[in-house]
Amino acid sequence: MAVDRDDVQALVRSGFGSLGSARYILARIVDSARAKAWLRGLVPTRASEVGEGRALDTVLQFAFTRAGLRALGFTAAELESMAPEFLDGMASDARRSHRLGDVGESAPTHWQWGTGIREPHVLLLLLARPNRIADWASHVERDARANGFRLVTTLASNPAPEDSGPAREPFGFADGLSQPEIDWDAKHRPSARADRAYRPHIAAGEVLLGHRNEYGAIAGDATGPLVQRNGSYLVYRQLEQDVTGFWGWLHAAAGPDGALELAERMVGRCINGAPLPGLAHGPGPEDFDFQGDPLGHLCPLGAHIRRANPRVGDDPLGPRGILGNLLSTAGLLGNAAGDAVASARFHRLLRRGRPYGVTMAPEQAMRTGAPKTEAGLHFLCLNASLARQFEFVQGAWLISPTFGGLSQEGDPLIGARCPFPDDRRTDLFRYHDAQGHPRIAQGMDRFVTVRGGAYFFLPGLEGLASITAR
Repeated sequence: MAVDRDDVQALVRSGFGSLGSARYILARIVDSARAKAWLRGLVPTRASEVGEGRALDTVLQFAFTRAGLRALGFTAAELESMAPEFLDGMASDARRSHRLGDVGESAPTHWQWGTGIREPHVLLLLLARPNRIADWASHVERDARANGFRLVTTLASNPAPEDSGPAREPFGFADGLSQPEIDWDAKHRPSARADRAYRPHIAAGEVLLGHRNEYGAIAGDATGPLVQRNGSYLVYRQLEQDVTGFWGWLHAAAGPDGALELAERMVGRCINGAPLPGLAHGPGPEDFDFQGDPLGHLCPLGAHIRRANPRVGDDPLGPRGILGNLLSTAGLLGNAAGDAVASARFHRLLRRGRPYGVTMAPEQAMRTGAPKTEAGLHFLCLNASLARQFEFVQGAWLISPTFGGLSQEGDPLIGARCPFPDDRRTDLFRYHDAQGHPRIAQGMDRFVTVRGGAYFFLPGLEGLASITAR
């Protein structure tokens, strides 16, 4: 069944890069009745309003934590059909924090928001053009305080560039390029033959509850008092990036002439967003995969984008013909290294992040004595299964020092660098340089620190009505 776009919040359809600024208003509910009455008077932007030549000046979206839903009147029993990870919360216990890499300075005890009295109940996401966002956000904040909310914090993104180029994250790399294509009209059916190869499109149920996912199953309770259909779980993590530390380490490790080359190997893309040399099979920034580079000579196996999306189909080497497919299915072809990474279609994330803070060119950041500035990423992603999608990607692919059969290598950008229990290090990065020579970078610092985070439920419009009518 096709998705009813009138019942879906617009963030699922678009990241609204043309609206250059964002405000993330995080608030707690102190008066449930007044809060619900105020929310009923606000209308979130719908997915049906996106595209077809329509130009939006503002976008408003709502999402709620478990604590927020409880504050609005839902009982624990009424919420028990929701994802256990959502009910537990991102900062619920030390084991989850360890799996997500939220340890050391990134541990929830150090967060600026997301725990205790600074755990938000509601996220109000405002998107608008830079000349309008500040006044609008101030108006919404005043209204919220006057209608049963206490503000935890309001976070701002950087204004997006006015040119048509891609957004840049604080390390300087083009960002937001690799996004799954949602099958809004339910045209695709999982197929053992077709799904052997990597494909960018995914079933709507990978993002939206109440629709078939890549397993052919439908997630989400269709009968409870909280309408889950057309809702999605939203992950929000505030990631602080040490720009001078990143480029300073690269300068020391590879010298001024080799720093950019090593950085591009660590990310897995050229700094302008293009595929690394030798990977492209078309003109676009997404016209590449890793099928022809199984050993990581062109793009290192541990590179950030190769971990976040390995671009692997159900068969690591893709379609092999009728006989080859049969032999591969029987486990008579392939090797352990080829089977070390799960099929990507079950683990995609729809990302909606934006950078914040002071921007600095790599050349400036590499200078001796360059000041450390506050910069980072408001990382937001949407998924229907927190366990199978976000937590799997974060824990098994990004943070894991044994991803894809590697050893002692965490993600080169966001890795926690925590040693194994036997004290073996995890701060290595193996790659091949431009001449094809194998190299090992050692002693990598931690470049990204978590400053806050929470799991939210982004309801559909009917779901929002069931919440505010509670």
